[in-house]
Amino acid sequence: MKQIFGKSQSGNLQEAVRGISRPQLLMLFSNSEQFERHVKELEELYPNVPSIGCIGMCYDSAVVEKGVGVVAFTEGVIAAANVLEQVSVMPVRYIDRLVKDVNSVKAAQNDTVCIDFCAGNDACVLTTIYSVLKRKNISLVGGTGDGGKVSANGRIYEDAVAYAIVKNQGGRVKAYKENIYHQMENHRFIASRTDKANYVLGALNGRPAKQVYQEILHVTEQEITTRTFQNPFGKLNGDDTCIISIKEVKGDSLVCFRQVNDSDVLVLLELGDYRETVRNTIQTIRQDFSKVSAVFSVNCLFRYLLFTQNHYMQEYLKDMEKLGNHAGLVGYGEHYNNRFVNQSMTCVVFE
Repeated sequence: MKQIFGKSQSGNLQEAVRGISRPQLLMLFSNSEQFERHVKELEELYPNVPSIGCIGMCYDSAVVEKGVGVVAFTEGVIAAANVLEQVSVMPVRYIDRLVKDVNSVKAAQNDTVCIDFCAGNDACVLTTIYSVLKRKNISLVGGTGDGGKVSANGRIYEDAVAYAIVKNQGGRVKAYKENIYHQMENHRFIASRTDKANYVLGALNGRPAKQVYQEILHVTEQEITTRTFQNPFGKLNGDDTCIISIKEVKGDSLVCFRQVNDSDVLVLLELGDYRETVRNTIQTIRQDFSKVSAVFSVNCLFRYLLFTQNHYMQEYLKDMEKLGNHAGLVGYGEHYNNRFVNQSMTCVVFE
């Protein structure tokens, strides 16, 4: 297969798609002001080509912050794109669409991936989608876009998740998740006084969550939302840890970017050597694949801000580009199979 990434920092879609011909799948990343126009224009340029899109920054060797980017999969790819609607209420109502699309591309474990862009209620969405994908052990990589909107096949949807089922006819696919954090000392908590609907974490081991966080890290209330770059929470999930970012302070509680439930076991995390972690991820991919056709990734907005503040973002993109053609989305939450995580990178590698 072949991946082509086109971009325009000024938001000129014609410029972004200049090198794209005969695509078999298109993924659009636009800005909030031009998203609707870009969706319509892309469909007019490539009618009947499966497509998904969202509002958000994107990248290849450089980041497109406010313009437009388009990823095209060509040569040896079979793809189907669609949406599940009403994700805040009942996404399972539309599950037959996904079942049909999985069957239409003859999806298989080693050569097929699901890429999704979500407008919200990610945890429920992933549970719904993965109920279908797990039957054939199909991997999923995706993320949350901005503005509460996504697109599929030339139409814009709110309260929905857009997805593409992609089959690589030229080799394998494999999904990866990268975590640049590790547990801090022996801080371990039982969550309580949570508000699942509003992602509120009220108490840790029976004490106000804000107070516990401040006491351990010696930070003021104003510093909490930036300190999450260095010290997010982690939810233990078997041998894995799902990262939970802090969004804001609400009274004595902390509002997070993903759902926390009563009795969840949480740990406090700290930032590790992210350069070494990235090198290890690249080395792992090279060990798994002798030839890489393309890498599509989703990097968290907080990772982007952290890397940018530390003058590492450009170096990171150059290192990833050495694997093969690399492009991706800066998301507001990352998806990996049935898991919704924060401050992470997920990617799919095509042989």
